[in-house]
Amino acid sequence: MSRYPLPDLNSLPEDIRAKILEVQAKAGFIPNVFLALARRPAEWRAFFAYHDALMEPEASGRTSGLSKGDREMIITATSAANGCLYCVVAHGALLRIYEKKPLVADQVATNHHKADITPRQRAMLDFAMKVSQRPRELGEQDFAPLHAHGLDDEDIWDITAITAFFGLSNRMASFSNMMPNAEFYLMGRVPREKKAG
Repeated sequence: MSRYPLPDLNSLPEDIRAKILEVQAKAGFIPNVFLALARRPAEWRAFFAYHDALMEPEASGRTSGLSKGDREMIITATSAANGCLYCVVAHGALLRIYEKKPLVADQVATNHHKADITPRQRAMLDFAMKVSQRPRELGEQDFAPLHAHGLDDEDIWDITAITAFFGLSNRMASFSNMMPNAEFYLMGRVPREKKAG
């Protein structure tokens, strides 16, 4: 599976192990990224601290004009452009769940201009794709379409930071041959089984 062996959960520092067990309890499995990056604990902590600051701004008291679906849409589209299988599959699953649309992740990953998304989301993805693929071409003219859809400069910072952070994640996942967990493929496509009790 991975070019680098996944560390044993019980060998990890307690804070990392506790966080991974928390994720497992919520998701029902351990996403491979949590173990793959845990081989370097200091980097794991830095990576997930920045991840959480970007993806859960409310936890630190910051508001954002981007929904959880918007954030996952940015990740899915730019990860597809970067050829990152892990991130397209994992974040595509979250996108399907947040947007409550089983087809949207495949559409966004293939061609966001033909996806079942709003004009605001299309403008957001146009900007994110330019940040990802052609950042040296960015200019003042790229901000106007976002402002026209009600996105402010802080929202544009979020779009850019998410794109840049997951550019790092895409490259780490691709180089290490990190494979998506099988569970991700059906998430948001078929109803989740309810636990008895």
